[in-house]
Amino acid sequence: MRNPVPGLPDIAEVARRSGVPASTLRFYEEKGLIASAGRRGLRRLYDASVFDRLALIALARAAGFTLEEIGAMFSADGRLLIDRALLDAKADEIDKTIRRLGAMRDGLRHAAVCQAPSHLECPTFRRLMADAAAGVIRAPESASRQRKPKAKLRP
Repeated sequence: MRNPVPGLPDIAEVARRSGVPASTLRFYEEKGLIASAGRRGLRRLYDASVFDRLALIALARAAGFTLEEIGAMFSADGRLLIDRALLDAKADEIDKTIRRLGAMRDGLRHAAVCQAPSHLECPTFRRLMADAAAGVIRAPESASRQRKPKAKLRP
């Protein structure tokens, strides 16, 4: 670690300004996503560039990238190095999710107003159930696993 430079924000300031808990900042540092610039006593200090890095992490997490994928977006010297093909593949994945959720929405809206005596007598609802049973329609990934809090950057 470099010697601390006066005026660098410490972990509490970064947490306050970014909305990212200090525990998450330490976790991101452990994973190599961010790096402290030194210490003032027991407190980690960060370069101001950490806010851009946290914003990128928040964007990538919101898009569904894993921490490992996010880590690969930085070169060994810390410069941004995003694989454009990976971005394109993620956009395709999001398109599929949008189509899947749109079909689910449409099926639920139909079921809400369907005039069939029972939902089990409605062909559209039965098709929706069959698609869910076959795995064609499933819960969004974010609903099925816990995630770290997303960063909320403040000026």
